Amino acid sequence: MEEKFRKTEEHPHSLTDIEHEIIHHTELPRTALSDTLDALVDRIGILFSWLWILTVGVILYSVIARYVFSQGSVMLEEVQWHLAGAAWLVGLSYTLVHDDHVRVDVLHERFSLKAQAWCELLGILLLLMPFLIIALWEVTPYALSSFEQGERSQAPGGLPMRWILKFFLPFSMGLLMVAASSRLLKVTALLFNFPHSVNSNGGVPEGEK
Repeated sequence: MEEKFRKTEEHPHSLTDIEHEIIHHTELPRTALSDTLDALVDRIGILFSWLWILTVGVILYSVIARYVFSQGSVMLEEVQWHLAGAAWLVGLSYTLVHDDHVRVDVLHERFSLKAQAWCELLGILLLLMPFLIIALWEVTPYALSSFEQGERSQAPGGLPMRWILKFFLPFSMGLLMVAASSRLLKVTALLFNFPHSVNSNGGVPEGEK
């Protein structure tokens, strides 16, 4: 046990066997650029998180109006899922930045830190990024077409600008690409020491100068 702690003191930036036994989730190293990208996604995510409170308020108002005052509204019903849809789409990027998304791979947590990083690297490059590029390529004309046509709800009394929700499709895919790029930078910093990671004070660790 003393030898394990001695190794930890000699290599403060490495994950030792004793750390594997105690820590089940270790954050990837930060880089200057990933910090900038994370801050951008984080601010947008926090801003759009208020939409959930607004969504709950609209739902409560709609339910009270319908069942207490017998005044239903198609527009209010559509506003509910428009707000929820926008918040959910933007929330994907926020969740990725904070590594709070659900992992279905039961083997991932049993891997070493470097093995996890290799899984992330291959997953981002071969699965996530290609999917996002294809999705962005497909949904951008779809959203533009809706805007050019001035698409509105087909239901009587519905929302007049349906294209606003469709705008969030390319926006969320682009934002998710930013979040994935930040994650990729952290992975390469761990595996290849490029770009250099930064410490909590924003500087480059002594061992990487």
